[in-house]
Amino acid sequence: MKFQGRSTTKRTGGRRRRTHKKRKHQMGSSPTETRVGEPRLKTVDARGGTSKVRAITTDRATVATDDGSVSAEVENVAENDANPNYVRRNIVTKGAIVETSEGRARVTSRPGQDGQINAVLVDE
Repeated sequence: MKFQGRSTTKRTGGRRRRTHKKRKHQMGSSPTETRVGEPRLKTVDARGGTSKVRAITTDRATVATDDGSVSAEVENVAENDANPNYVRRNIVTKGAIVETSEGRARVTSRPGQDGQINAVLVDE
């Protein structure tokens, strides 16, 4: 289970009230729903002075095959266990199966965090 900070209820069932508001590092951000299309990247500031590159839209994937890795063109999203609506909207997340020029491939990277799609061919 993932928690956004500490639970608001005690073990006894009593209520635990906030001692302060959320700090900047505790705040989340809306998910980057990477879509299939003309490549568009966005750079966001991350903690520790670093930055993350988020893929807003992308049409290329690095697909790992038996004889090395190949840059393939992403055609559309075939399956996505994260959300069935993502298939209709062509949203790519980790674990999604995409149709590429090399064949069907499972996404192993997080395009909204890494800014690129890495995938492995799926045997069917």
